[in-house]
Amino acid sequence: MKKGYKCVFAIVNNGFSEVAMDAAKACGAKGGTILHGRGTISKDAEKFFKISIQPEKEIVLILAKSELVDDILKGLYSAIGSSTEAQGIAFSLPVDEVVGIGEQKPVKEIKD
Repeated sequence: MKKGYKCVFAIVNNGFSEVAMDAAKACGAKGGTILHGRGTISKDAEKFFKISIQPEKEIVLILAKSELVDDILKGLYSAIGSSTEAQGIAFSLPVDEVVGIGEQKPVKEIKD
């Protein structure tokens, strides 16, 4: 099992996941997974507007080598940060172990 990876999360307004992915790829990411979700709003904002707002969001998950993560986060900030239409946030979390990336040795069968 491989170590030395982190998972980068980028949460952006609907329609901006490709912008995030393009920025990450330009910084060394190989690919990612896009999930659809919806945001929430505070109760105070709901009372002020007298409506319930649940904006559509896209979550981009990128598994990357640890040494690439700083560059990927900087690239994401430029492309999808809070000063852009994407209104995105990005962060990373450590990953303990990874399988399924690159060449894998066959798993030895356990025999009784």
